[in-house]
Amino acid sequence: MRFNEQRELYRLEELAETLHGENGCPWDRKQTHQSLKKYLIEETYEVIDAIDSGSPDKLKEELGDLLYQVYAHCRVSNSFKIDDVAKMIIQKLITRHPHVFGEEVADTPDEVADKWERIKKKERKDKKILEGVPAHLPALLKAYRVQEKVSRAGFDFPDISDTVMKLEEELEELKEAVKNGNRAEIEDEFGDILFSIVNIARFASIDPEQSLRNAVAKFTSRFNKVEDMVDNSGKSFDDYTMEQLDKMWEKAKKHHPASF
Repeated sequence: MRFNEQRELYRLEELAETLHGENGCPWDRKQTHQSLKKYLIEETYEVIDAIDSGSPDKLKEELGDLLYQVYAHCRVSNSFKIDDVAKMIIQKLITRHPHVFGEEVADTPDEVADKWERIKKKERKDKKILEGVPAHLPALLKAYRVQEKVSRAGFDFPDISDTVMKLEEELEELKEAVKNGNRAEIEDEFGDILFSIVNIARFASIDPEQSLRNAVAKFTSRFNKVEDMVDNSGKSFDDYTMEQLDKMWEKAKKHHPASF
């Protein structure tokens, strides 16, 4: 079969049409929006991993996988096609960038973000401020987005010191919950602590999701060094006390302070 030779995007559209068509692939033909959700999520995270790897070739490959998910969803839909999706996002981008395509002025990223939120609020009309936050965002990112939106509405702490004080307050409440031994109360207070930590990250312009990923990577690297020490000794973890393992940990930190 000959595909459209004009542009690769058209060829990709035709390929999706073929795979999902009457004489196409049995697996592709039976897919729905619901069945494709897990692949969309998986491909998104693989793009993130590719970005972190620093490899342009890897990123190019993973972006291609993610792009195909868009075409697949358009193909299984009975109500829209890829051109309808493109038309909608083009119009949205033009409308939300009046400082580029219109007469308004925005000289800083913060001014652009404020205009973006005002335009979105006007589009939503009677919808609540937080209705636009996706329900299935990872919890840290969702907390960050919620705090961003209410901040732009004027509901926020004056400065970062207040967010730190709030965290200290929540820590005291967690200590009290632990003392009481109430599991539901402990879980509730722990959630408040995480939310407060995200607030501190927002004030410090830190991405909490990436910061935690970095911390996990750093911990993994250091633990791997401890595991190497244990393996090289010819023993197992059960042969060491926690105090001995902690000394190995400190040694791993000294020689690999930020191995991630």
